[in-house]
Amino acid sequence: MSGPRDPRLVARRRLLGAGLVPLGFAVPPVAAQSGPRTPTPSQTRGPFYPPDPPRDAGEDLVLERDGKRARGELLRLAGRVVDTSGRPLPGTRVELWQCNADGRYHHPRDDNPAPIDPLFLAYGRSTSGADGGWRFRTVRPVPYPGRTPHLHLLLTAPDGRSLTTQLYVRGEPGNARDGLLSRLAPDARERLMADFVRVADGGWQAAFEVVLPG
Repeated sequence: MSGPRDPRLVARRRLLGAGLVPLGFAVPPVAAQSGPRTPTPSQTRGPFYPPDPPRDAGEDLVLERDGKRARGELLRLAGRVVDTSGRPLPGTRVELWQCNADGRYHHPRDDNPAPIDPLFLAYGRSTSGADGGWRFRTVRPVPYPGRTPHLHLLLTAPDGRSLTTQLYVRGEPGNARDGLLSRLAPDARERLMADFVRVADGGWQAAFEVVLPG
């Protein structure tokens, strides 16, 4: 992942910003809860956060060109960010990064011999709306040596509060063997899980609420 702007991506981001290239899915609702919340557990940023995140990153990590698109199964991820009282936190920057469908990060320090997918951006950025909602179109995370499937998230609220965490697939067999995940207490692990549900076009849909600490 590098900082210089790719003219094709700049044009695409402009279209997305103008609403001319929709993500292709309606944002599924994140179930509303009442009462106080427990903050979402923090987790390590890991070694593969992009050294120079692209300035024009957006909510769609999946490129389509010449009848092809990024490898992997599509994932529509919708989220919501709130405080410990359950109040939405609009204007929160949400960053997402992950390995591609072959288990490789687009990062110069990843020595995985798997190929880089030129149609997968591997990093995206969203901003929460008035209801705290955010969303991404990406690919379903896959395992790689030593790790169960996961997505990295970094959320930064307008008041400067931030949280780095990871999102996991509920019921994934590798969860029990993941060293980082197993360090957490069972109730904390559960707060990092999301249900991945098949949708009509063969892809996946998931929803996840993040609670920022006070």
